[in-house]
Amino acid sequence: MAVYSTLAAVDLGSNSFHLQVARVVGDQLYPLDSLREPIRIGAGLTRDKRLDENSQQRALECLQRFGERLRGFDPHAMRAVGTNTLRVAKNATGFLRQAEAALGCPIEVVAGREEARLIYLGVSHSLPVSKDRRLVVDIGGGSTEFIIGRAFKPLKLESIYMGCVSYSLKYFPDGKISKHAMKQAELAARSELQTIIAGFATGNWKEAVASSGTARALAEILQLNGYSDAGITPDGLDRLRAALIKAGDVERLDLKGLRSDRLPVLPGGLAIMSAALSELGIGALAVADGSMRQGILYDLLGRFQHHDMRDVTVSQFMQRYHVDSKQARRVAHLALVLYRRFTAGADAVDEAAPHYLSWAAKLHEIGISVAYSGYHRHSAYITQNADMPGFSKIEQSRLSTLVLAHRRSLKKIFTREAEIIGWHMVMALRLAALIYRSRADIVLPEITAKVNGRSLRLGIERDWLARNPLTVTALQEEIEEWGAAGFGLDIKSLRELEAGVEEQAA
Repeated sequence: MAVYSTLAAVDLGSNSFHLQVARVVGDQLYPLDSLREPIRIGAGLTRDKRLDENSQQRALECLQRFGERLRGFDPHAMRAVGTNTLRVAKNATGFLRQAEAALGCPIEVVAGREEARLIYLGVSHSLPVSKDRRLVVDIGGGSTEFIIGRAFKPLKLESIYMGCVSYSLKYFPDGKISKHAMKQAELAARSELQTIIAGFATGNWKEAVASSGTARALAEILQLNGYSDAGITPDGLDRLRAALIKAGDVERLDLKGLRSDRLPVLPGGLAIMSAALSELGIGALAVADGSMRQGILYDLLGRFQHHDMRDVTVSQFMQRYHVDSKQARRVAHLALVLYRRFTAGADAVDEAAPHYLSWAAKLHEIGISVAYSGYHRHSAYITQNADMPGFSKIEQSRLSTLVLAHRRSLKKIFTREAEIIGWHMVMALRLAALIYRSRADIVLPEITAKVNGRSLRLGIERDWLARNPLTVTALQEEIEEWGAAGFGLDIKSLRELEAGVEEQAA
């Protein structure tokens, strides 16, 4: 695994876009550069959940500037993550293609709980290590994350669809503030919080901290205006609420510490924060320096140092769904061997492919816990839709497709998902699962491979085939399946074996 002295993270939040560059020193990261632009892409989400042209243009122009800063970076040393707005926007796919071109880096859209995990990772590395449970509250532009963790490990993760941008637009249009609007916004937020109160209210943690721009802005305003001695408190928020209602309009606010870029989203952020403190019984919130972008950096560092959260998640899923670990290891090992032979001498090889093959082999049978009939479809559904810490939505989609393709029909795989899965990977996994169908340790034959375009010529010892007639039948069916999908699979020794049988019969 390569070692990088500098890493970069891009956080495409619903309110602001951030770029963080850090230097690696052992297990620690030290900031070198940071950029922030208040794009408020969440404000460009129309009623039918589509990003409007203006918000897209603002975002692309920002990403071009970020891309200039990242020019020359090793692609493996940077990671860009999209959050709530890009999760819900119906036209996100088209926008992301343009955004990746502007930034010069793939963009991963993560699920809410994965966003929460990354936030906690960043926050926990900015605080003194403690054995006590901590609550972290992070109010973003489109969603709010709640995490309870100990030291660097998150224990409970939740993401709720409410944010300072969306609430400000909905309850305080054009920046107008009234007592009624504030009450409605707070009631809406308190209603959203009802589902998590039992697990996140006081008694479940010893210390509460907040992260994100909303928390830092509120804390600074409260302190500079004498509303709170330190941090965020219910009394301080009450005094700030009164000041906002008295002003009646964000443009008429005269508060120390209030930045112009925070004006449009302050009322919504205040309403959500007030509801969180009230419903969860929080007496005071300290504000942490860490945030999601630092979490992205530490997660990226962990992958290089063999602490990849995705490996941990796969192991947990194997336990949860009672996977036959010996069978999984057999299939994984052979699939990796075959893949390397299929791609030997290729001009360009997908460096991530071995990881996906290993994960897919370990998870391809998790659907058996649902039902054996069509279990590959159940396995694919789980890997596509479950919360899988460490995985982005695109990564889960790729993994799900590979799991689905490991048996039965191939017809839809290479028409619907051609862009995210390579046929060499599918071939390797299918053959590995097929050869180990007996679910036992067996003496493997010598296997050779020669690839020509979309065709594979496979060499398998004829004597071994003769001793394994069930595998022969399965390989014959496999040849037909690949042919129907537009690929060629040829096994010379199988043809010779069939010819020999026919001669004997004659």
